[in-house]
Amino acid sequence: MSKDSILVRGVNWLGDAVMSTPALLRLRAAQPAARIVLLTTEKLGELWRDHPAVDEVAAFGEKDSVFRVGRQLRELNCGTALILPNSPRSALECWLAKIPRRIGYARPWRTWALTDKVPARANELPMTKRSPYETRLLIETGIHIKRPALPAGAHHIYQYLELTTALGASKEPCAPMIAVKDEALANIGTKFGAAARGNRARPLVGINAGAEYGPAKRWPKERFIAAAAALHQQRPCDWWIFGGPAERGLSESIASDLRGRLGTTAKVEGLAGRTSLGELCAALKAVDVLLTNDSGPMHIAAAVGTPVVALFGSTSPELTGPGLPGDPRHQLLREAPGCAPCFQRECPIDFRCMTGITVERVVKALARVVAP
Repeated sequence: MSKDSILVRGVNWLGDAVMSTPALLRLRAAQPAARIVLLTTEKLGELWRDHPAVDEVAAFGEKDSVFRVGRQLRELNCGTALILPNSPRSALECWLAKIPRRIGYARPWRTWALTDKVPARANELPMTKRSPYETRLLIETGIHIKRPALPAGAHHIYQYLELTTALGASKEPCAPMIAVKDEALANIGTKFGAAARGNRARPLVGINAGAEYGPAKRWPKERFIAAAAALHQQRPCDWWIFGGPAERGLSESIASDLRGRLGTTAKVEGLAGRTSLGELCAALKAVDVLLTNDSGPMHIAAAVGTPVVALFGSTSPELTGPGLPGDPRHQLLREAPGCAPCFQRECPIDFRCMTGITVERVVKALARVVAP
């Protein structure tokens, strides 16, 4: 085993992976000579290509057993494992790999597998779901069941930063960062017919109307279309419509409706299901601004330097907002009724947290970025 090799067991969700990048950057600064290997699910492998904090990427498939992953890790010869997820499985993988030092948060069913058991942060605030009964009670009776006040440092980037202090890293926050090479940026512009920034006749605006977590995080499709049409009247733009393979129908519907409304006055390109993860990162860097729900692409856009107008309903921007908390480039819009944030996948009542965000507010936010 090499004492100078550090395995970082990465998280499995796209947005969480982006929010873990400040911790990796601080770890790299604290351990400049170390070999840092990131273990991630195959679907996120491209996210870490060319990242300055990572020397190697090891990927596992969704169907790979914990024993298979353990054997895979053993071959990497790492002396230390920094385990970012809170799951029992992630700790068990590193224990099976016989990595001598295993650092992670103390959680039920896994503490025995850790050598360095990190206690819960003082500012940690779990995303506890409101039950449908509680939500309906709040709305029907007007009773306010108060959630704990959000402490400073509640954002999830601090959760990962705290773990790196066990290896001498600073927990001072820095902005999430995903690397995109100039060549990748040029290639994505060629693929979808967009000029580089500085050479465009009009702004290029991205729309991401999906959210993998569930419909409670999605602003209505019709409002995305209405906001785009209204902004286009004020300031003609071109449009890229984003989405994953599962959201291709939604994205194509938005693209089709926008083409019908805007005609030949704008170029509207649907990208959903047509990009790899690496190409998605490049495309999100290419746009001048992204209008988006709380989602993985929202986090990527902020991490590649693109301003975002982000819409929050069932979730909390204090916990999972884009970029470094307080970054003035990003505009976070929400209409917070007494039941929000509920963290539910589907709204049990009338979806007021998202329908309360008006088209007019969104257009004003976008116009602040693309105004001539």
